[in-house]
Amino acid sequence: MASALYNPIGTTALITGASSGLGVGYAHELAQRGADLVLVARRQARLEALAVDLAEKYGTVSTVIPLDLTEADAVPELVRDLRERKITIGTLVNNAGFATFGTVLDSDQAREREQVALNVHVLTALTHAFLPDLVETASLHPHTAALVNLASTAAFQPVPRMAVYGATKAYVLSYTEAVSYETRASGLKVTAICPGPADTEFFEVAQTSSGKKGTPLTVDEVMRASFSALDRSVTPSVVLVGARNALLARIASIYPRRAVLNAVGRMNTPRDAR
Repeated sequence: MASALYNPIGTTALITGASSGLGVGYAHELAQRGADLVLVARRQARLEALAVDLAEKYGTVSTVIPLDLTEADAVPELVRDLRERKITIGTLVNNAGFATFGTVLDSDQAREREQVALNVHVLTALTHAFLPDLVETASLHPHTAALVNLASTAAFQPVPRMAVYGATKAYVLSYTEAVSYETRASGLKVTAICPGPADTEFFEVAQTSSGKKGTPLTVDEVMRASFSALDRSVTPSVVLVGARNALLARIASIYPRRAVLNAVGRMNTPRDAR
């Protein structure tokens, strides 16, 4: 397929969860491609250090907005702030999200509500708020605008002991595919990136090493897959990162659902609890 280089130069990209891991990776890649940035996360010191690094390396102008997106008024506050600054978003990377580990019976319901809020409600609200700007940018300046939603290989099957996480990522996958279809005539590049375990703070936040088997993906590998997809003339609405992960997702789609559920359940259950 012919290549159509994604070129966000002269536009502004908003990245959530920008203080670590994949968020930092997206910040560097977008800055290198000429975009200015809006960096959003809770950890202000990390964001400010990243902004300095990006300015020194790429001459990027970064707007740092320390914000806990799980707070009830966070998304309206962010949208209002950017409108007041007259910043138009041309690319949105919904990267913020986290997982919890354990059975539903033993779960902390407050923490689970935060997980659903961040992984689902915030992603949906930000997409809804900025989609008109993304579509207009894509229509006026082809190949400059994108919506990137971070899903996961967990989206393709239920995940016992990470039940809420798997369900939220299934939502992200389905939602992104629908948005991709609805905006297909606009030229907006819409994709759900589905990595497996990656070398980030994910498992530390989830407080588990379950699922961290084999060699984790590097941030660079996820970036290469993401931007290779964005550089295609027709950006795929779903990107599975890594050949092994693509194979496992394919298996999950063709094997009996009960068999897949049992296999994932055994993998995520500590030996002494089986």
